[in-house]
Amino acid sequence: MLACPPVLAENSIQISPENIANLGVILGKPEQVKQIPVLSAPAKVVVPPTQEYIVSASQFGVIDKMNVAIGDKVVKGQVLAQLNSPDLLTLQREYLKAVSALQLSSATFQRDKKLVEEGVIADRRWQETRIQHNSFVSEVNEHKQLLEISGMTDSEITHLAKTHRLTRQLNVRAPIVGVVMERLAVAGTRIDMMAPLYRIANLDQLWLEIAIPQERMDSIKIGDRVVVENSNASAKITLLGQSVNPDNQTIVARAVLELLHENAPLRPGQRLNTRIIQASDKAVFKIPNTAIAQNEGKAYIFIRKPQGFLVTPITVVGKQDDQSIVSGELTADQEIAVKGAVALKANWLGLGSDE
Repeated sequence: MLACPPVLAENSIQISPENIANLGVILGKPEQVKQIPVLSAPAKVVVPPTQEYIVSASQFGVIDKMNVAIGDKVVKGQVLAQLNSPDLLTLQREYLKAVSALQLSSATFQRDKKLVEEGVIADRRWQETRIQHNSFVSEVNEHKQLLEISGMTDSEITHLAKTHRLTRQLNVRAPIVGVVMERLAVAGTRIDMMAPLYRIANLDQLWLEIAIPQERMDSIKIGDRVVVENSNASAKITLLGQSVNPDNQTIVARAVLELLHENAPLRPGQRLNTRIIQASDKAVFKIPNTAIAQNEGKAYIFIRKPQGFLVTPITVVGKQDDQSIVSGELTADQEIAVKGAVALKANWLGLGSDE
């Protein structure tokens, strides 16, 4: 016995519950969401330039010790390396010479100050003494700053001034809290001034450099959220590049990663996949891709009604794995065909039966 075809209307299908089951149709409800996945793109984890330092030798010398290795955590002021530097001896000697000259000048300064107050000497002589004394003060400050630039601390300089004991050992200290990313020298090497020793980075804040196809840049905005696949990490886009990479026709978008934790470990140089997500100001819904039927370039879903289904046009605004984000005339409490849309489409177009 032949089955009777369903009654067709322009936007509806009349079909019995029994035949719905025969067609393999499964019902479900759309999930209302507030964010739309715009696109997926590859990214690279990088260190912000303000968080990365090259630690270099401030004087010529021979490396005596390299105290840390790649991956070690360091704190600000920690001694990373020690050098034997003859130039440091010269700087210390010049500093002590300036300190001694200032001490003699201070005695003259105090004496002439008292004499001018008593009217014993002329004001001109007092002015000459004061100018000369200020010159010695400036010279001491200059040589002290040279020692500080070389790597000596205030306490070490104070100890030098008290003991007059010279040392050629120069300590190279960490300028920041961070992690050793690269070792650029070995012990025993004779190095010049400003020769690099270590590369250190503070990993508390990291960036993502996302490669966006240039034809998709118009859909990306500053402030968009970025989700890292297979990770709990997320970021926010803060900059859109202005130049196109000629090799792959992409534009770099920079995203600042949120506070990282142990469950979302990301490391500089790591390459990963990301999804860019935008907030929606209108009602959008997540449905399975199998719930969508295509006809003449348009997308449709089938909303359950007492007598069958209502054929409803939708707009696909985003995709995420086997799900689509859509907008249209539907609500979260309506039942739709989440599977079997192809069979319902055939019935709608009069290409099949209701069995």
